[in-house]
Parts: sequence; structure tokens; C-alpha cells
Amino acid sequence: MNRAQNWLQGLASGESLPGFPASVRVVDGELDNRLARFIAVVPDARNPFVRARSGEVGLLEGWGLAKAVAEAVEADRDSEKRVLVALIDVPSQAYGRREEALGIHQALAGAVEAYARARLAGHPVIGLLVGKAMSGAFLAHGYQAQRLIALDDSGVMVHAMGKAAAARITLRSVEDLEALAAEVPPMAYDLKSYASLGLLHTRLAVDNAQAPTARDLAQVRACLIDVVRDIGDTTDLRSRLNGEHRSASREVRERLRSQWQEA
Repeated sequence: MNRAQNWLQGLASGESLPGFPASVRVVDGELDNRLARFIAVVPDARNPFVRARSGEVGLLEGWGLAKAVAEAVEADRDSEKRVLVALIDVPSQAYGRREEALGIHQALAGAVEAYARARLAGHPVIGLLVGKAMSGAFLAHGYQAQRLIALDDSGVMVHAMGKAAAARITLRSVEDLEALAAEVPPMAYDLKSYASLGLLHTRLAVDNAQAPTARDLAQVRACLIDVVRDIGDTTDLRSRLNGEHRSASREVRERLRSQWQEA
């Protein structure tokens, strides 16, 4: 069972909304007496695109995510902006000739644009990492969030590609790659290294990341409420610049700001 699906069932008790691919689950619920939309990509053994049957984000998923977010933005145009929670357990984008020919880059870009537009329109956007957050799938589903929360569990991983694939691309063994990752945080797979880049807001230790207990669900729900309040009226991603290994990013921005002011 996909982790995102397990957490979705616990955090949002309503029925999945109709009109979406079977691999995109959208449930409206509430957080702190405020409307919230929970969105997850899940496996679908009958997906017509065979490369997207194990929870990957492909053509249907990209456009489905874009629709789920865009509909919320339109519905809340003249009212309080609902919270958007992306539950993330995505092993990769869908790799295939049909995906490339039919424009998977456009489908995933559509999802990214929808999340970014929602954030800029005032919707608090939160990414909850409960499993794998890999490659273009993570970029399309959750990376535009103002705050990223991760379960502190060995099954939660963030990276551009899996270790075996990264080893092949870099012409190294998996062991050599792991040794390099110990010295270069952006190459690492562990959450501590990822958090040092300033991208994680919170790491949460839970009893069971695969099948959450009632206490796990209550803890995560309380964290989501705190994060919504922390986001407040902000719509940018500047909180990510506070990481231990983001000093160069901060300096570059300061120099650019100084040059623009001088000009």
C-alpha cells in the first residue's frame, strides 16, 4: 500500500472527489476549522500508461494534480483560501516513449504552475513527505509548498534519482556514491543532509510511517495546523534560505539586491 494513500485515509476522512484519474486522490476536509484539500498520487494497476502504475507521476497524474489545485483556486477566488496539503510518496516521474511523445514535461509543468499560482494567490501550501520524494515527481507534487514536513523515517527519501541510477550516471559504484554523499550534503539521501539545505521546515518522529497510528495522525494534524499558522499571509519561499548550507545562496541574493539598488 502506498504510504500517501494510508496517510490520506487517516488525515482526511471524506470521500475522494470524482472527476480525477484513479491515481490522483483528492479529498476535501478541514484543518483548524478551515477548509483544506488533501491531494495524493497513488498506484493504479489499471493505469493505461504502464510506466505510471506504481505511484509515478505521469501524464494523467500531472494534469490531474493541476486540475485539483486549479479548481480550488477558482472556487476560493472570493472567499477564504483553503489549505492545500500534498501527501508525497512518489518514486519518480513516469519514464516512457509515450510519455515523452505526449508531453510529460508539459503535464508536470502544469502541476507546478498550479501549485505556484495557488501559493501566490494566498493558499497555504504544505508538502507532507511520508515516503519517497524523487526526481520530477517531487518537483510536480509538493515542491512549491511554503513549508515541507517530513516523517523522520528511513523510508522517507529525497533525491533527483535512485542510488543505482545515480551510480550508473556518475560511473561510480553505489558504495562510492554513498561515500561521496557523506561529504557532499546535496548528494545525500538522508533527511538530516536535506534539512541542512534549508528545505525542510520540520522532521517528525512517528510510531509507524507506513501505517500511521491514531497518535501519529493526531501529531501530524497538530503539526499541519501549526504550520498553517506559521505561514500566515506569506506567499514566498524565502524561509528556505535559512539552511546551514545556504550561505552562498544568501550572499548571491544580497549582492544582486545591492547591485539593483545601486543601479
